[in-house]
Amino acid sequence: MKYPIIAYGDPVLRKKATAIEPEEYPHIKELVENMFDTMYAAHGVGLAAPQVGMSMRLFVVDASVFSDDEPELKNFKKVFINATILEEEGEEWGFNEGCLSIPEIREDVYRKPTVRLSYYDENWKHYEETFKGLAARVIQHEYDHIEGKLFTDKLSPLRKRLIEKKLTEISKGMVDVDYKMKFPAVKKGR
Repeated sequence: MKYPIIAYGDPVLRKKATAIEPEEYPHIKELVENMFDTMYAAHGVGLAAPQVGMSMRLFVVDASVFSDDEPELKNFKKVFINATILEEEGEEWGFNEGCLSIPEIREDVYRKPTVRLSYYDENWKHYEETFKGLAARVIQHEYDHIEGKLFTDKLSPLRKRLIEKKLTEISKGMVDVDYKMKFPAVKKGR
């Protein structure tokens, strides 16, 4: 099942997501599968639960599209439940990022190149792992979602002002996408 992606402006994208417990989600694997289906249908490399309207600490990543640049990402497909960043290190580097909840806007965002995380997978197995390069970047982007942050928060005040009109248009559904979305400023029944 593919979920509609929640557009910029919806309060769920600004709320810090809550941790989940195995007994609360006995069908977590089905939810994860649906999130991957939704992400692939929208041509994304990561998707966080708040982006599909669920304020829970869950995100999925498939960074294998970057394997031409970083061969170790060839089969990099992971699920992150209740993730916590333990450490970020290195000199920040810029990369042009976009977001399924903010279509048609791409901006250079600076992030640290290495991140160490504590998380659970869909089988509730615990990991503490370090990720580098593009994998770290995608993870940090999705992690921001479960913290109620967006990549646009990392932009300079000038860049934010320059894209403000476009962000308002996105929230009103004035955007051309080939995947299903929910827009916060569009009244139901129209």
